[in-house]
Amino acid sequence: MNPLEASQSESLLEAALRVLNTPDPFEKARLGDSIASQWFQGTISHVYSPSLEFPVPDRPARLTNLKLVAPSLMPKLGKAGSLRSRQAIVHSLVHTESWAIDLSWDIIARFGKQEAMPREFFTDFVKVAQDEGRHFTLLAKRLEEMGCSYGALPAHDGLWDSAIATSKDLLARLAIEHCVHEARGLDVMPTTIYRFRNGGDNETADLLERVVYPEEITHCAAGVKWFKYLCLRTNRDPALTIGSEIMMEDNEEIIKNFGTIVREYFRGPLKPPFNEEARIAAGFGPQWYEPLADKDMIHQKNR
Repeated sequence: MNPLEASQSESLLEAALRVLNTPDPFEKARLGDSIASQWFQGTISHVYSPSLEFPVPDRPARLTNLKLVAPSLMPKLGKAGSLRSRQAIVHSLVHTESWAIDLSWDIIARFGKQEAMPREFFTDFVKVAQDEGRHFTLLAKRLEEMGCSYGALPAHDGLWDSAIATSKDLLARLAIEHCVHEARGLDVMPTTIYRFRNGGDNETADLLERVVYPEEITHCAAGVKWFKYLCLRTNRDPALTIGSEIMMEDNEEIIKNFGTIVREYFRGPLKPPFNEEARIAAGFGPQWYEPLADKDMIHQKNR
């Protein structure tokens, strides 16, 4: 069997584990794209095999040719004013996208069956995984065009540290990875795009502005959507079905749950400035995150 093709009996969860157990990030992206296409086409038709249990790895397979450092020891990326700075920023984005591929397949394999999530949950995160793989591939290609390559610069694995911390709680995983980390990416992206344009690199700026940025909003929206769904299902009806009204629901209990989880799983306050327009497009407004923010930084911004 072609490794990019699923057998007729393979479930989506089995296919997700194949991605997680693939060490090469370029192969992860190719395999994930193929699996996603087969899911959307119906070639992979069932989510899991009821009689089979497969262990989800605590840490996905990864190549070891990358110099990893603690987040606090990462060299400054700069402001895209030099080629070296632009390479460092794109390398950081490539690394983030490589982990985003694993995070998307991990949430499918780790939580979907365990939490009896509806089919739309799987479809949403298969789409996220496919997008992240495309972002990785396009950004890695752009990095090569800039005279650098993935693995040439140091990186950190802070995103997976958060995944480990939330590995037993789907609500926490959705809140921290999608509504904190991914939303933070939305906050800084407009400035990043501006800096690349200001540095004369319109090609990278266009890639970020036209492809990565709008799709990342939808990824954050998936996290918000399913966080709201789980809160409502728990508080109201264990058999709750998903619908457009879920994205409109924004009650105090949901926001309170979010705040409690972020305070438990995320170290320190959230850092403004916040990209309010993008966050609203993703389904959550200031009442979610401003109470969790660094008050001094908000005060300085408003002076």
